[in-house]
Amino acid sequence: MKTITITENDAGQRLDKFLNKSFKNLPLALMYKCIRKKDIKVNGKRCKIDTRLNVGDILTLYVKNEFFESSPTKYDFLKAPSKVDVVYEDKNILLVNKKPGLIVHSDKNYHFDSLISRIQHYLFERGEYEPNDSHSFSPALANRIDRNTGGIVIAAKNAETLRILNSKIKDREIKKFYLCIVHGILQKKEDVLTAYLEKNEPQNRVYIHLTPSKNTKIIKTKYKVIDEKENFSLLEVELLTGRTHQIRAHMASIGHSLVGDGKYGTNAKNKNTSYKWQALYSYKIKFDFKTSAEILDYLNGQTFVAPKTWFIDDFYNNLK
Repeated sequence: MKTITITENDAGQRLDKFLNKSFKNLPLALMYKCIRKKDIKVNGKRCKIDTRLNVGDILTLYVKNEFFESSPTKYDFLKAPSKVDVVYEDKNILLVNKKPGLIVHSDKNYHFDSLISRIQHYLFERGEYEPNDSHSFSPALANRIDRNTGGIVIAAKNAETLRILNSKIKDREIKKFYLCIVHGILQKKEDVLTAYLEKNEPQNRVYIHLTPSKNTKIIKTKYKVIDEKENFSLLEVELLTGRTHQIRAHMASIGHSLVGDGKYGTNAKNKNTSYKWQALYSYKIKFDFKTSAEILDYLNGQTFVAPKTWFIDDFYNNLK
């Protein structure tokens, strides 16, 4: 028999979803059978697979111990470095300045080292994340940026924060600003660009169109020229929509590709710049809540800026 008390990070889920995440060795067929035969109860009473769990609920599982996973002594995230560049942190949220070249989530090529693994390791060492305390939630990212783009990434320390952040990002109540360097001098020094983006998953590439189709999504990109040098322009860009490779592809579509961008730019233009990554940085986040953010209301109106962007000195000193 095993008894579990539902925490804030576990609440709000269906019973079957919670059990499936928590006990990988418990077969689905057996889990459904145990619920049906009342071998799994909520607060000592019969329950259903779609019962919603609340904070403080007590689950009782009359199931053989062999189906409960043993707590691992080693976690994959411990193989990643624990040092992160913190822009802001409190009990709910962590803003981290990601360096270009680091992926945000592990993949088959970089299984252990990623930004989220480093964040989990960092919080684990500080005693703020204990994998065994919550059965279904681990510190998670609310937004992501490309591997070769640097800048601020938002991490949630608990499930309620993640839910709120996801909602606010969807409703465009968290504003994201980028700095970038593009080739050429723009005729309009300020503009809002509108187009339609088509994503090609196998190619990991997007295409920009002037007219919509069933395979496209509208994109809006607001830019302002901050400075110009010879045949380069330094821009501040605000994403009014957030699509894959939006800034890179949108700027390239109007003839001003990002410096160092080999995917949407051209090697002929980039070869003399010696840029290892595209000159793009998510340098500023503004919390601009129009409705209640619940436990995150205290963030409303606050703006956070990343430390000095890596390519700014290059723009003034080395580009030619």
